[in-house]
Amino acid sequence: MGEEMQGVRAIEEWSPVIVMVISNVAMGSVNALVKKALDGGVNHMVIGAYRMAISAIILAPFAYIFERKTRPELTFRLLIDHFFSGLLGASLMQFFFLLGLSYTSATVSCALVSMLPAITFALALIFRTENVKDLKTKAGMLKVVGTIICISGALFLTFYKGPQISNPHSHTEVLRHNNNSDQHKTKNWLLGCLYLTIGTTLLSLWMLFQGSLNVKYPCKYSSTCLMSVFAAFQCALLSLYKGRDVKDWVINDKFVITVIIYAGVVGQAMSTVATTWGIKKLGALFASTFIPITLISATLFDFLILHTPLYLGSIIGSVVAIMGLYVFLWGKNSETEASTTLPPWKDNEGQNISNNDNNDSKSPV
Repeated sequence: MGEEMQGVRAIEEWSPVIVMVISNVAMGSVNALVKKALDGGVNHMVIGAYRMAISAIILAPFAYIFERKTRPELTFRLLIDHFFSGLLGASLMQFFFLLGLSYTSATVSCALVSMLPAITFALALIFRTENVKDLKTKAGMLKVVGTIICISGALFLTFYKGPQISNPHSHTEVLRHNNNSDQHKTKNWLLGCLYLTIGTTLLSLWMLFQGSLNVKYPCKYSSTCLMSVFAAFQCALLSLYKGRDVKDWVINDKFVITVIIYAGVVGQAMSTVATTWGIKKLGALFASTFIPITLISATLFDFLILHTPLYLGSIIGSVVAIMGLYVFLWGKNSETEASTTLPPWKDNEGQNISNNDNNDSKSPV
C-alpha cells in the first residue's frame, strides 16, 4: 500500500514536468515550420487568425464533453477576462513574435523567448506574486542563478554564431539562400529582436494573468477555447497592418496549409491547454522555466528536418540554457521540499508553528 502511494505521488509530482517538456518540444517544431512558411511571404497575422480558429474548433468538443457539468456560469466579467487573455497570450503576442520571427530565425526567436523565466520572475516580484524574502534562501538563490544562466545561454546563442559544425555539402541550397538574404537579415536583425522581446514580455504577462484566471474559471478546455475565439477576431483585425487584400486569406500552398493546421492543433490548442494546466499546478514561474526546451527543439528541428546549417554557438547556447533550467528546477524542488517536509519550528517565544500555517503565506509560484 505504501509503495502504491509513493508511485501515485511520483506520478503527480512529475506529470507537470513531463507535460511541459512535451509541450515545449512541440512548440519548437511549430516555430521552425512557421518560420519556413513566413519566408514564403504569407501575412503573419493571417497565419495567426487561422491558427486561433483551428484551435477553437478543436477544443470546442472537449469543452462541451468534459466540462459542461463543472463549468461555472460565464459572466460578462469572465468574458472580458478571456478577451484580455486572448489579447496578451495570443493575438498581440503573435503579432510581435511572428513579426520578429520573420526578421530573424526560429533558433534566435526561441533563444530570446528563453528569457521568459527572467521576465516572468521580475514581473512576479513587481506584482508581488513572488516573495522577495524567499530570494535569501538557498532555493531562492538557486532560482535566481538558474534564471541568469538561462539568459546567458540565450544571449550567447543569439550573438555568437561560431563555425559551422554540420556538413556544408548537405546544406548547399540553404546556404545559397542564406547568402542572398544576409544583407536583408542584418538590416532588420535588431528590429526583429525588439519585436521578439516585446512578444516575450506579453507572454509573461499572460502567464501571470492566467494564474488568476484559472482560479475564477478552472476549465482549461473552455478557457482556451474562449481565448482562441477572441484571439481569432483580434488577429484578423491586426492583419490589416500588413495589407487589406482579400487574396492574402486565400492560401493555395499545401505546405503552408499543413503548417497552419499543425500550428493550430499542436502549437495552440494542445500547448495552451498544457501550459494552462502547468500554471494551475505549480504556477506561472514554473511553466516559464521550460521555454529553453523550445529553443533546443527548434534548433534540432531546423537541422534534422529542414536541413538548416548548425553552428557551434547554437550548441553551446542550448547547453547553457538547459543547464540554467535544471538549476532553476533544483531550486524549485528545494523550495517545495522545505515547505512540505520540514518539522514544525519554534518562534522566539518557544511556540510551535506548523508548516501548513507557514505555507499559507507563501506565493503559489
